[in-house]
Amino acid sequence: MKVGLIRCMQTEDMCPATTDFKVMREKKLAFKDVEGEIEVIGVVSCGGCPGKKAATRAAEMVRRGADTIALASCITKGNPIGFACPHAEQMKAAIRKKIGDSIQLIDYTH
Repeated sequence: MKVGLIRCMQTEDMCPATTDFKVMREKKLAFKDVEGEIEVIGVVSCGGCPGKKAATRAAEMVRRGADTIALASCITKGNPIGFACPHAEQMKAAIRKKIGDSIQLIDYTH
């Protein structure tokens, strides 16, 4: 699996994504059923509210080899601040439209 990780720009200054990387490395939570190696192709932010840059950034990571786009839990679950992105569903829909159905989209990490 080659993963492109998209995280919330609002939380990137307080979260270094260590838990995202840990669950990938240890194949836990969202990655528990992954067989084979997990390679991180890139890590980007959504670009800030309302996340309009996420789809273009996801497409660029796919162009660079990602076969999976994962939205970090800061977007969909609100980790670590306890406030999920109010634009998460729109962002997921825009990403799916841009990258198509052949690319896996994971909507959380941990």
